[in-house]
Amino acid sequence: MKKFILLYNGPATSPGEMDEEKRKSIMLAWKQWMDSVGESLIDVGHPMANGAAVADNGEEKSASLLSGYSIIQAENLTAAKELVNSHPFLSDNDGKFSVEIHELMPVPM
Repeated sequence: MKKFILLYNGPATSPGEMDEEKRKSIMLAWKQWMDSVGESLIDVGHPMANGAAVADNGEEKSASLLSGYSIIQAENLTAAKELVNSHPFLSDNDGKFSVEIHELMPVPM
């Protein structure tokens, strides 16, 4: 099995800024997705905030809208994409959110 990192990109709202019903609904959707992925989910990950980017010339740039990550395992990229099809991060259907899928390669020694 190969490992893939899922990078959540979009204007996510902090749980503290949501009303309780919305937060519960979102957490239930995440639990359902995690249950459906099962043992393919290696690391549920963490939300991210307050990003910064530094360019190779030392210049500071605006960070992208990365708002979290997870790590899954799958046979190949096609299988990894199938695990993301029902992901709750993509439930708004408005084009503002995406999940990038990158294979994690072994570190060369």
